[in-house]
Amino acid sequence: MSPSRSAGAGLAVTLRLAARDLRGGLRGFYVFMICIALGVMAIAGVGSTAASLTDGIAREGRVILGGDVAFSLIPNEASAPEREFLESQGRLSVAATFRAMARAADGHTALVEIKAVDGAYPLYGAVALDPDQPLAAVLEERDGAFGAAADPALLARLDLAPGASIKVGQATIAIRSALTAEPDKIAGGIGFGPRLLISEAALRATGLLQPGSLVRWHYRLGLGGNSSDADVSRVVAAAAAQFPQAGWDVRTRTNASPSLEQDVERFTQYLTLVGLTALLVGGVGVANAVKNHLDRKRAVIATLKSVGATGGQVFAIYLIQVIGLAALGALPGLIIGAALPFGIAWGLGTVLPLPIAPALHAGVLGLGLLYGVLTAVAFALWPLGRAHDVPVSTLFRDEVANDARWPRRSYIAATVLVVGTLATLAVALAHDHRTAAIFVAAAGAVLVTLRLIASLLMRIARRLPHARSTVLRLAIANVYRPGALTTSVVLSLGLGLALLVTVIEIDGNLRRQFMAALPERAPAFFFLDIPPADAGGFDDIIRRDAPGATLERVPMLRGRIVAANGVPIETLKPAASAAWVLQSDRGITYANEVPAGSRVVEGEWWKPDQQGPSLVSFEKRVADGLGLKVGDTVTVNVLGRIITARIANLRTLDWQSLGINFVMVFSPATFRDAPHTDIATLTYPGGSTPAQEIALLKTLADAYPSVTTVRVRDALDAIGHVVTNLVLGLRGATALTLVVALLVLGGALASGHQNRVHDAVVLKVLGASRGRLLSAYVLEYLLVGGATAVFGIAAGSAAAALVLTRVMNLSFGWLPGPAFAAAGGAIAATVLLGLIGTFAALGQKPAAVLRNL
Repeated sequence: MSPSRSAGAGLAVTLRLAARDLRGGLRGFYVFMICIALGVMAIAGVGSTAASLTDGIAREGRVILGGDVAFSLIPNEASAPEREFLESQGRLSVAATFRAMARAADGHTALVEIKAVDGAYPLYGAVALDPDQPLAAVLEERDGAFGAAADPALLARLDLAPGASIKVGQATIAIRSALTAEPDKIAGGIGFGPRLLISEAALRATGLLQPGSLVRWHYRLGLGGNSSDADVSRVVAAAAAQFPQAGWDVRTRTNASPSLEQDVERFTQYLTLVGLTALLVGGVGVANAVKNHLDRKRAVIATLKSVGATGGQVFAIYLIQVIGLAALGALPGLIIGAALPFGIAWGLGTVLPLPIAPALHAGVLGLGLLYGVLTAVAFALWPLGRAHDVPVSTLFRDEVANDARWPRRSYIAATVLVVGTLATLAVALAHDHRTAAIFVAAAGAVLVTLRLIASLLMRIARRLPHARSTVLRLAIANVYRPGALTTSVVLSLGLGLALLVTVIEIDGNLRRQFMAALPERAPAFFFLDIPPADAGGFDDIIRRDAPGATLERVPMLRGRIVAANGVPIETLKPAASAAWVLQSDRGITYANEVPAGSRVVEGEWWKPDQQGPSLVSFEKRVADGLGLKVGDTVTVNVLGRIITARIANLRTLDWQSLGINFVMVFSPATFRDAPHTDIATLTYPGGSTPAQEIALLKTLADAYPSVTTVRVRDALDAIGHVVTNLVLGLRGATALTLVVALLVLGGALASGHQNRVHDAVVLKVLGASRGRLLSAYVLEYLLVGGATAVFGIAAGSAAAALVLTRVMNLSFGWLPGPAFAAAGGAIAATVLLGLIGTFAALGQKPAAVLRNL
C-alpha cells in the first residue's frame, strides 16, 4: 500500500473512532458548545451589522452627504470665481449651518441649529414634513414673514404649534411645518439644539451674517446618476489645482460621514473585543469540558493503547472531536449573527436613522467561525496533550490524575502557535491596532495572573497549619486536593468579575463627570459670535444683570492645520489621541498673556509687544500626538490665508473645567486686523437660579440678537444622552461575557459533582453531619471566591483607569461601593451555584455509591 493510501486509511479510522466515541452523547460538552455559540454570535453579529451599516453608508453616500461632492467653508462664503467654478461642474446647492437664538412672542428663547438652504436643496433624497407640502412653499416669504420647518422638539420647547412665529436675529420666521426627517442629517453630527430649516434669503434677513460669524457654508455638487468615482476625483483634483488656498473642507460620497464611519469602526472594534473576551472566558469552559471528558475516557484511552494505538492517534481522535463540537457549537452563533442586521433593519429600521443595508457577509461569518474553532483548539491542546501519555496500566489500577503534569513540548509549541495566531488575527484585523494589542496583552496577562493566583492559593492552603475546626480543615483541604475546582473557579470568576468592575467603574466615572453635578468652576453660559464693536455694551449688561459673576471674553477665529514642519497633513501619521485636531476646522485665538486655565510646561511665552514672525502656543498632549516640539512649525489656513508659525511653547490645559480652551494660541500680531468675533463664558461662583438665567437670556436676546447663547447644562445634557447610549451599549455587550462566565462557573462546579458525591458519602459514613459538610463547602467557595474577588476588583479598576485616562482623556476616581457590590454578587453567585450541586451530592444514598468503590 502506498504511503498516501495508508495515511488516508489511517485518517478514516481516526474519524470513525472519534465519531463512535461520541455516540454515548454530549454529556459534559453543553457548556462548551453554548460558550462557543455565544462568542461566535457576538463576533459574527457585530461584524455583520457593521458591514451592513458600512455598505449602507456607501450606498447612500450621496444622500447622506447631500451631493456627490461637498465643499465646506468657515466662516466666509465662496468667492465669485470659486462659485462660478463649482456651478460649471454640475448641479450646485448651497446651504449654511450655524447656531442662533430663537425668540418666541412670550419672551422665551431657545438655542437652535439653523440650516439655510437654496431652491435646489435637496439634490438627493427628500425632506419629510408634517403636514406634507412642497418645501419651497414652506420656506417662501409671504405675509411679511419668511417660512420655516422646525424640529418638533423646538415646538415643544417653546410651546408652539405650526403657524406660530418666532424671531431669529432681525427676521420674523413663521413655522409652517414640522420637520420630521432631513436626508443629510447624519453628516451633520451631534447638535446642541433642535433644527430650524429656513431659506437662504431668510438667513440674510436675520442680520446674523457678520464678519467672523461661525457660519459653515456647504457647496454640494450633483454630478448626475451616471457619474463615477473617477468623475468625483476629477472635480476634487480640479478644485485643488485651481484654488489651492481656498481652505475647503472637501468630502465625497465615498466618505460622506467620516465621523460616523469612525464611530462604527471604533464601536465594532470594542464589541468584537468583547466577543473575543466572551470566547476567552468560554475557553476556560472548553478546557474544563475537555479535561473532564478525557478523565472519563481514561479507560477507553488505555484500551486503545493496549490494542496498538499510539499517543499521537489518541490525540488526533479527541482533537477531531473538539474541532467538530466547536464547529457544531458555532453554527447557531453564525446563524443568529448573520440574521442580526436583517432583524435590526426589520424591527428598528424606522426608528434608527442609520442607512443599514442587511446582507450576508461570508468573510465576517468565516472569521467568526475561525475565532470560535481556534479558541476551542487553543484551550483544548493542553489537556489533549496530557492524554497522549495516559498509561495502559490505568486498566489495572485506579490512578488519580496529576493536573501538574505538563504535556510534551510539541503540544506546548502547538498551543503557543494557535494562541499566537489568535492574537495576530485580533490585532491585524482591528481598526486601532494599538488598542487591540493592549487588549491582547492585557487578556494574556490576566489569564496568566489568574492561573498564578489559583496556584498560589492552593499552595498557601496546602501549607497552612491544621485547624482545630473540622469544618475549616475540610474547607481548606478542598482548596488544594487532587481534582480541586480552584483553578477553574478562579479563571472563570476572575475574568468575568474583572470585566464587570471595568464597566462599572467606567460607567460611574462617566456619569460623575458628564451627567452628575457640574464642576464647581464650570461656567453657566457660553456666548458665541459677539461682534467686537458690541463687546463693551455686552460687558456692561453682564456687569449690571450678573453682579459678582466672572466674565471671560477672548477673540476667536476658525482655522485648519494643513501642514506640520512643512509636511502636508495627508501624509502625517498622528497618534489616535491627536488625530481629531486634523479632521476639520478648529477654533483658534491670539493673546498677549497665558490664557486662564493653561500652564506653560516647555518653552517660553512671548513678550506682550511681540512683533516679527508668527508664534504659536500648542497644547502639549496634542503636540506629542503629532510629533511636534518647541521650535517646529505649524501651517494653518485661516480665512483662506496660509500662515506658518513657529511653536514657541507647549501648554497643559484643564479640559474638564469647561472653560475657554484652545489647542492653538497665536501671538497677537499674527491676526492683526483679521475679521473675527469674540467668545465668552460667564461663571457664577455661588451658582445661579433658573430665574436669573432666564432673565439674562431674554435681556441679551433683545439687545444683541446676533449673539448665540449656549447653556452649559443643555450642552452637557446633549452629551449625556450620547454617554447614556454608550453606557447602555457597554452594559449590553458586557452582559454577554457575564452570561458566559456564569455558564463556565456553573459547568466547572458541576464537573466536580461526582467527586462531591464520593466525598459526601464517605464523610457521612464516618459521622459527618449534613450541616457540617454544607458549612465546609460554603466556606470553601467563600475562600476561593473571596481571593478571586480581590483580583477582579484590582484588575477591573486598573483597566477602567487606563481606558478613562489614556483612551478617553478623562480623570479617574475609584468608586469602591459599586466595585465591592459587584464582587459581593460574584461571590454570592459562586456560593449559590456551588450549593446547587452540593445539595444533590449530600442527598445521595451511601449504599449505591459504596457498592462501586
